[in-house]
Amino acid sequence: MKRKPTSSVIKNKRAFFEYEVFKRYEAGIALVGTEVKSIRAGQAYLGDAFCQINTSGDLEIHQMEIKPYEQGNIFNHDPKRRRTLLMHKKEIIRLAIEVKEKGLSIIPLKLYYKHNRVKVEIAVCRGKKLYDKRQTIKEREQKREIKSALQ
Repeated sequence: MKRKPTSSVIKNKRAFFEYEVFKRYEAGIALVGTEVKSIRAGQAYLGDAFCQINTSGDLEIHQMEIKPYEQGNIFNHDPKRRRTLLMHKKEIIRLAIEVKEKGLSIIPLKLYYKHNRVKVEIAVCRGKKLYDKRQTIKEREQKREIKSALQ
């Protein structure tokens, strides 16, 4: 009997409002056991998270909050620790070249399961200006009005 895969998806909704997304990549993430259980329970937050390439050439995710697992007792983890993202070295070098361009950064968009492994979708982004954010709000309100008029 086949098990249905869990589709626990944690999205960074704030990223699409704050940033203009250019390229997307998929990366694995190095976690401890209680972190995996917390993510499966939906206890993670990506709102303030960002990624950086450290001096040794590894890609790390910063300020991603994974709440401590309730039944984890002494084996629980630090909620905001740095976590290593797992990508091929060529992909990390490609990301580093893109980030060196003016104003670009690496932002996690969502956290999900793929074949019982936790994956992170990251993107190369540029921060939006205030007038771009206003335009996004205006478009969202127009879509909402059209949807309510059709119903």
